[in-house]
Amino acid sequence: MRSAGRVVYDVLRAVREAVRPGVTTAELNEIAERMIAETGGTALFKGVDNPPARFPFPAALCTSVNEELVHGVPGPRALREGDIVSVDCGVNLAGYCGDSATTIPVGKISTETRHLLEVTRGALDLAIESIRPGRMWSEVARKIQAYVESEGLSVVKDFVGHGIGRSMHEDPKIPNYWDAKQRQSDFELVENMTLAIEPMVNSGSPEVGYGDDDGWVVVTRDGKRCAHFEHSVAVVAGGADVLTDGR
Repeated sequence: MRSAGRVVYDVLRAVREAVRPGVTTAELNEIAERMIAETGGTALFKGVDNPPARFPFPAALCTSVNEELVHGVPGPRALREGDIVSVDCGVNLAGYCGDSATTIPVGKISTETRHLLEVTRGALDLAIESIRPGRMWSEVARKIQAYVESEGLSVVKDFVGHGIGRSMHEDPKIPNYWDAKQRQSDFELVENMTLAIEPMVNSGSPEVGYGDDDGWVVVTRDGKRCAHFEHSVAVVAGGADVLTDGR
């Protein structure tokens, strides 16, 4: 899984370096397609069906801009100064999966947008730091939610993280919030469990929905900006071991 995660890390690093005003999301995807092919890996997202989507996902990357939260389809859209683009990449290499996401500023961004990115990345860091064998996930989820809301932002509840290993999506589901409805799905963190942890944070309301008729891209209901950061992580004796940090 670390080998797959290293490919994902390298792709996201190359995409970050390529992001600038005028570049299209399709051009970012071309970088990922080429790099993944060169490793002998397979792009996890390409060909995935997800009703109500009208067609299988056609790309190696999800590229979601500004108010787009996740599952944005790369295309001719050119990034502009002040935009942010969430880039999600998944790779299967030799039968094991890696999955990671980052939200990238395009040129100079506003103070409010920078705060959104810092808090979302901080929520991921907090989750990773809080992982311990024997701890219930609810303890971690409560910390994520409390931190994000203390910063005046909101946690998305309609989309959550997931287990990961030989398949991209495995049990358990990993929410970034906690309430009474979640009690039956709580789980204990145990050694060798591998998880894709991905806080998704909105600058306004937590409500999201599908943004257009292709059935893929998810957007904020109020049109305000959002951010998404993700790592694949293994639970180990000392806490957590990040598998998509490039080591």
